[in-house]
Amino acid sequence: MIGFLFNLLLALSWLLLTNTFTLLNVLFGFALGFVVIGLIHRTVPALYFYPKRLPRAIRFVLFFIKELVIANWRVATDIVTPIWYMHPGVIAMPLTAKTEFEIALVANIISLTPGTLSMEVSEDKKTLFVHAMFLDDEQKLRGDLKEIEQRLLQVLR
Repeated sequence: MIGFLFNLLLALSWLLLTNTFTLLNVLFGFALGFVVIGLIHRTVPALYFYPKRLPRAIRFVLFFIKELVIANWRVATDIVTPIWYMHPGVIAMPLTAKTEFEIALVANIISLTPGTLSMEVSEDKKTLFVHAMFLDDEQKLRGDLKEIEQRLLQVLR
Protein backbone atom coordinates (compact mmCIF):
# COMPACT_ATOMS: atom_id res chain seq x y z
CA MET A 1 0.00 0.00 0.00
CA ILE A 2 2.84 2.36 0.81
CA GLY A 3 4.42 1.54 -2.54
CA PHE A 4 1.22 2.42 -4.39
CA LEU A 5 0.93 5.73 -2.53
CA PHE A 6 4.58 6.49 -3.26
CA ASN A 7 3.96 5.67 -6.93
CA LEU A 8 0.97 8.04 -6.97
CA LEU A 9 3.10 10.74 -5.36
CA LEU A 10 5.75 10.30 -8.05
CA ALA A 11 3.06 10.45 -10.76
CA LEU A 12 1.63 13.62 -9.22
CA SER A 13 5.13 15.12 -9.10
CA TRP A 14 5.53 14.30 -12.78
CA LEU A 15 2.23 16.03 -13.56
CA LEU A 16 3.26 19.13 -11.66
CA LEU A 17 6.65 19.22 -13.38
CA THR A 18 5.21 18.88 -16.87
CA ASN A 19 2.09 20.96 -16.17
CA THR A 20 0.12 18.70 -18.52
CA PHE A 21 -2.91 17.05 -16.95
CA THR A 22 -3.99 14.46 -19.51
CA LEU A 23 -4.77 10.79 -19.02
CA LEU A 24 -1.81 9.76 -21.14
CA ASN A 25 0.53 11.93 -19.07
CA VAL A 26 -0.91 10.50 -15.82
CA LEU A 27 -0.28 6.96 -17.08
CA PHE A 28 3.21 7.90 -18.21
CA GLY A 29 3.95 9.49 -14.83
CA PHE A 30 2.65 6.38 -13.06
CA ALA A 31 4.81 4.14 -15.28
CA LEU A 32 7.82 6.38 -14.70
CA GLY A 33 7.20 6.23 -10.95
CA PHE A 34 6.99 2.43 -11.18
CA VAL A 35 10.39 2.33 -12.92
CA VAL A 36 11.90 4.56 -10.22
CA ILE A 37 10.47 2.34 -7.48
CA GLY A 38 11.79 -0.70 -9.37
CA LEU A 39 15.26 0.81 -9.21
CA ILE A 40 15.20 1.65 -5.49
CA HIS A 41 12.90 -1.01 -4.02
CA ARG A 42 15.73 -3.14 -2.60
CA THR A 43 17.06 -0.30 -0.49
CA VAL A 44 13.71 0.80 0.97
CA PRO A 45 12.06 -1.98 3.04
CA ALA A 46 8.54 -0.55 2.65
CA LEU A 47 8.83 -0.76 -1.16
CA TYR A 48 10.49 -4.18 -1.37
CA PHE A 49 7.54 -6.23 -2.68
CA TYR A 50 5.74 -3.46 -4.61
CA PRO A 51 7.27 -4.19 -8.06
CA LYS A 52 5.91 -7.76 -7.81
CA ARG A 53 2.51 -6.88 -6.38
CA LEU A 54 1.42 -4.20 -8.86
CA PRO A 55 1.53 -6.48 -11.95
CA ARG A 56 -0.25 -9.20 -9.94
CA ALA A 57 -2.93 -6.70 -8.91
CA ILE A 58 -3.45 -5.58 -12.50
CA ARG A 59 -3.70 -9.22 -13.66
CA PHE A 60 -6.20 -9.93 -10.86
CA VAL A 61 -8.38 -6.96 -11.79
CA LEU A 62 -8.42 -8.04 -15.45
CA PHE A 63 -9.15 -11.66 -14.45
CA PHE A 64 -11.95 -10.55 -12.12
CA ILE A 65 -13.52 -8.34 -14.79
CA LYS A 66 -13.50 -11.32 -17.17
CA GLU A 67 -15.11 -13.56 -14.54
CA LEU A 68 -17.64 -10.84 -13.75
CA VAL A 69 -18.67 -10.50 -17.40
CA ILE A 70 -19.01 -14.27 -17.79
CA ALA A 71 -21.07 -14.62 -14.60
CA ASN A 72 -23.31 -11.67 -15.55
CA TRP A 73 -23.90 -13.15 -18.99
CA ARG A 74 -24.79 -16.56 -17.53
CA VAL A 75 -27.24 -15.10 -14.99
CA ALA A 76 -28.79 -12.72 -17.55
CA THR A 77 -29.35 -15.45 -20.13
CA ASP A 78 -30.91 -17.68 -17.47
CA ILE A 79 -33.29 -14.90 -16.49
CA VAL A 80 -34.44 -13.98 -20.01
CA THR A 81 -34.86 -17.53 -21.33
CA PRO A 82 -38.12 -19.32 -20.59
CA ILE A 83 -36.32 -22.45 -19.34
CA TRP A 84 -34.50 -22.23 -16.00
CA TYR A 85 -31.03 -23.76 -16.15
CA MET A 86 -30.03 -23.02 -12.58
CA HIS A 87 -29.39 -25.74 -10.02
CA PRO A 88 -28.88 -23.88 -6.74
CA GLY A 89 -26.93 -25.40 -3.90
CA VAL A 90 -24.44 -24.79 -1.12
CA ILE A 91 -20.84 -25.98 -1.15
CA ALA A 92 -18.12 -25.95 1.49
CA MET A 93 -14.90 -24.46 0.16
CA PRO A 94 -11.70 -25.04 2.13
CA LEU A 95 -9.83 -21.78 2.63
CA THR A 96 -6.16 -21.09 2.09
CA ALA A 97 -6.59 -17.56 3.47
CA LYS A 98 -5.44 -17.28 7.07
CA THR A 99 -6.06 -13.78 8.42
CA GLU A 100 -9.48 -12.28 8.98
CA PHE A 101 -8.77 -9.59 6.39
CA GLU A 102 -7.88 -12.18 3.73
CA ILE A 103 -10.95 -14.29 4.55
CA ALA A 104 -13.25 -11.25 4.44
CA LEU A 105 -11.80 -10.09 1.13
CA VAL A 106 -12.12 -13.55 -0.44
CA ALA A 107 -15.73 -13.83 0.77
CA ASN A 108 -16.60 -10.38 -0.57
CA ILE A 109 -14.96 -10.96 -3.96
CA ILE A 110 -16.87 -14.25 -4.30
CA SER A 111 -20.12 -12.50 -3.36
CA LEU A 112 -19.51 -9.78 -5.96
CA THR A 113 -19.74 -12.26 -8.81
CA PRO A 114 -23.36 -12.87 -9.82
CA GLY A 115 -24.62 -16.35 -9.08
CA THR A 116 -22.51 -16.89 -5.96
CA LEU A 117 -22.99 -15.69 -2.41
CA SER A 118 -20.72 -16.23 0.58
CA MET A 119 -22.89 -17.39 3.43
CA GLU A 120 -20.72 -18.20 6.42
CA VAL A 121 -17.22 -18.98 7.59
CA SER A 122 -16.72 -21.95 9.87
CA GLU A 123 -15.68 -21.28 13.45
CA ASP A 124 -12.17 -22.60 12.85
CA LYS A 125 -11.91 -20.19 9.85
CA LYS A 126 -10.87 -22.98 7.49
CA THR A 127 -14.07 -23.37 5.44
CA LEU A 128 -16.25 -20.90 3.56
CA PHE A 129 -19.82 -21.89 2.76
CA VAL A 130 -20.94 -20.54 -0.61
CA HIS A 131 -24.41 -20.58 -2.17
CA ALA A 132 -24.20 -21.05 -5.92
CA MET A 133 -26.95 -20.43 -8.43
CA PHE A 134 -25.43 -22.89 -10.91
CA LEU A 135 -24.19 -25.98 -9.11
CA ASP A 136 -24.00 -28.30 -12.11
CA ASP A 137 -20.44 -29.45 -11.38
CA GLU A 138 -19.39 -29.03 -7.76
CA GLN A 139 -15.68 -29.73 -8.37
CA LYS A 140 -15.48 -27.22 -11.23
CA LEU A 141 -17.17 -24.53 -9.14
CA ARG A 142 -14.88 -25.23 -6.20
CA GLY A 143 -11.88 -25.03 -8.56
CA ASP A 144 -13.07 -21.72 -9.99
CA LEU A 145 -13.55 -20.27 -6.52
CA LYS A 146 -10.12 -21.55 -5.42
CA GLU A 147 -8.58 -19.86 -8.46
CA ILE A 148 -10.15 -16.55 -7.42
CA GLU A 149 -8.81 -17.05 -3.88
CA GLN A 150 -5.30 -17.98 -5.06
CA ARG A 151 -5.03 -15.00 -7.39
CA LEU A 152 -6.23 -12.66 -4.68
CA LEU A 153 -3.78 -14.09 -2.15
CA GLN A 154 -0.93 -13.62 -4.64
CA VAL A 155 -1.73 -9.91 -4.63
CA LEU A 156 -1.99 -9.70 -0.83
CA ARG A 157 1.05 -11.76 0.12
